Amino acid sequence: MPRDGQHSKKRDFREKAKNFRLLPWSFTVIYHELLVHMDAAHRPRIRFRMLRYLLALLLAFGLMSVGPAYARLPGPQQNVPVSKARDLEQIRSSKVLRVLVNQSRNSSGEVKGEPVGIEYYRLRALEHYLNARAGDGQQVQLKLIPRAKEQLLGALQRGEGDLAAPGELLDPSLVGGVNSSAPVLDQVPLWLVGRKGERSFTRVEQLSGRTVALTSASAAGALIQQINQHLALRKRPPVKIEWVDSTLAVEDVLEMVQAGIYHLTVVERPIALRWARVMPRLRLDSRLQLGPPQAMRWYVRRDATLLQATVDRFLQGYRAPENQDAAFERIYRRQYRVHNPLARKDRQRLASVRAVLQKHGQAQQIDWLNLAALAFKESTLNPAARGSGGAHGLMQITPAAAQRVGVSNTATVDGNVQASARYLALIRRKFFASPQINERERMAFVLAAYNLGPERVQAMRVEARKRGLNGNQWFFQTERVAMEQVGMGPVNFVNSVNKYFLAFNRERAVLERRAKR
Repeated sequence: MPRDGQHSKKRDFREKAKNFRLLPWSFTVIYHELLVHMDAAHRPRIRFRMLRYLLALLLAFGLMSVGPAYARLPGPQQNVPVSKARDLEQIRSSKVLRVLVNQSRNSSGEVKGEPVGIEYYRLRALEHYLNARAGDGQQVQLKLIPRAKEQLLGALQRGEGDLAAPGELLDPSLVGGVNSSAPVLDQVPLWLVGRKGERSFTRVEQLSGRTVALTSASAAGALIQQINQHLALRKRPPVKIEWVDSTLAVEDVLEMVQAGIYHLTVVERPIALRWARVMPRLRLDSRLQLGPPQAMRWYVRRDATLLQATVDRFLQGYRAPENQDAAFERIYRRQYRVHNPLARKDRQRLASVRAVLQKHGQAQQIDWLNLAALAFKESTLNPAARGSGGAHGLMQITPAAAQRVGVSNTATVDGNVQASARYLALIRRKFFASPQINERERMAFVLAAYNLGPERVQAMRVEARKRGLNGNQWFFQTERVAMEQVGMGPVNFVNSVNKYFLAFNRERAVLERRAKR
């Protein structure tokens, strides 16, 4: 047993660790016991090594013990100071109701003046409701403020908006410090969505070992954790969650499920039904009971009691118009839909042009998978493809664009890729070199400029800033200006290339390992 002096040393060391917050109690005991049983001659040399090891171990435990991480919104984050509470009286005085909306196109999109976001009609009806009950000079106008879904309630608490309208169910862990409205939609179940032709599911046990793709802050995350507890009791493998890239919204994931890039996702029933009307290859497993239905709600600050009472009265009497999805269906039915770029034939095509993509990608400091994604969108990796306006080859580059970067022969695969890579690098260098733009957003801006022209995209960034949007972010921010000014074409182009990049990037290790053989 340790001697009394050793007990005294142990207490002294614990107190020091506690005071300096260096090591938890259990690590302190381990450290002391090792020293006590160690030969005295080796203690000075070992003491430093042990402390370094235990501190590294503590850091690792600390990193593993943090709460759930959500995908950060691409581009620089906007830090807005906390403002004073605004209730209905202050809102009427300012004549503006600031609504924080989910930035997804499903929730709040608008295309050339036509609404496609699911919350659009409800919010406009709320505006009409408020103004019908307003006195002279007290009419209000809505100001929509798009934010990532996981940022909505934090922004609301900081006073960046008066009302938050997610358009989806929220992860229960996010709902705190604010008040919930009456149900926007009640009894909303979560449905498993897959692709027609693949296996369907009727019991949660059948999901054991499967992977489900979810957007950040999806309410399905907590539900799947409960399902995994149920599976663990039966000693079955858990359902795996793939948290998708933050450039993807729920509608993007559904499109990738239809393509077979992802196999399964979970979304709210109204969203599943809505998008299945324009994506006919989606399969809805409505018989599978994932959990109890929940209510979709809006959210207000706790000190905005009059606003909450008014919003509740409005929601209790609101009825959605029968034709609210007419514009949505007309616009989205004719949009390009992504395919699986890693089907067997496409893998073979990629292998045949991989070396040239890698060579010119490296020369221009562009990820070769970005070039591969662009090539798949432009020509489905077919070097013989011919387009309009003289565009041709793997990258569908025009002779005029190629000559601008000093390439005269684009008839060969090498020349075609070289011209395209140089042209992309030129756009990046001249227009989007700012360190305030992160690399994913930079590539998105370059692709938008490749499609629309750099000057036009720069003008859209200026307009985005005027509207309070993030001009250094394409996805969900500057793209909103593009949707309103020119329609879905350029937005769909950038999104499609992005989805192909993400599909390739998921298998980067396999694709690049083959390249080394």
